[in-house]
Amino acid sequence: MRRQDFCYHLPPELIAQSPLPERSASRMLVLEGGSGAWRDAAVMELPALLAPGDLLVFNDTRVVAARLRGVKPTGGQVEIFLERALDGSQALAQVAASKPVRAGLGIATAGGEVRVLERHGDLWRIELPGSALDFFERWGEVPLPPYIARAPLASDRERYQSIFAREPGAVAAPTASLHFDAALLAALEARGVEHACVTLHVGAGTFQPVRVDDLAAHTMHAEQAVVSRATCEALARTRARGGRVVAVGTTVLRALESGALASHDGRLEPWSGETRLFITPGFRFRVSDLLLTNFHLPESTLLMLVCAFAGTDAALAAYAHAVAARYRFFSYGDAMLITRSRA
Repeated sequence: MRRQDFCYHLPPELIAQSPLPERSASRMLVLEGGSGAWRDAAVMELPALLAPGDLLVFNDTRVVAARLRGVKPTGGQVEIFLERALDGSQALAQVAASKPVRAGLGIATAGGEVRVLERHGDLWRIELPGSALDFFERWGEVPLPPYIARAPLASDRERYQSIFAREPGAVAAPTASLHFDAALLAALEARGVEHACVTLHVGAGTFQPVRVDDLAAHTMHAEQAVVSRATCEALARTRARGGRVVAVGTTVLRALESGALASHDGRLEPWSGETRLFITPGFRFRVSDLLLTNFHLPESTLLMLVCAFAGTDAALAAYAHAVAARYRFFSYGDAMLITRSRA
């Protein structure tokens, strides 16, 4: 498979720059994987589209204020973007400046000096004045994605978090969960739809483009994930009663499938660790029956995952319809509800 097989034309004005006033007010394209049949709907219709006994699985990661501004001793501007907190006061981060960064560099920030320790692949290991998560949460900015061409607002601190966010560690939101508010959740519960959570701390690598033409040569970034025993038990009960598992977001789907792949017989068991799972067409899904997700960037690993789940032709045709119908794209945009292709 080639990267260009997953390209589509997106007019820039369809990239959502701000969220809607109400979380559940977004449009939703409903796609039947395999057949390619679609219809236009709304997120608020979700309870009617699910059945009693179905299970929604959310990602309960919490976004850290991961972007930090600093100044070198020479006066040069530096941007530090947290990738992962390490033990104590250290972290892995992207460090960007007009001139090359070197080990030993001290960077002045509003919260004190940050010292660059050593190269770690594409990242730098840094030393902070205090606990990494606490430090960034106090002194950092909301890490809005690069395609949102505005400075973060105070309201983004709350709006770029899902209502399930409780485990700090992500540097990007699991955006499918942003469509849920208390009223929608209550309607789902009244319908008899249950929910559970996994944790996958979304890394900055989620925005990195695929740089190779041959997808077999692409290496996914590593992300920390946890699938709890309680969630495994909820999935088992869902299967026993004939219900369906709905992954709310690609992060949830990757966490669930990573857990199934790590087990000895392909059944989901409690699991935690790093995942580099790269899902492309031909992947055999073991856990998720439906996927609720936003629209993703052309040639991205997330669009490739959607094509694997729905079928490439069906997914790309649905994207072409979404462009023509003026759906809102990416993190603050509209949603898709996809039934898995059985091909």
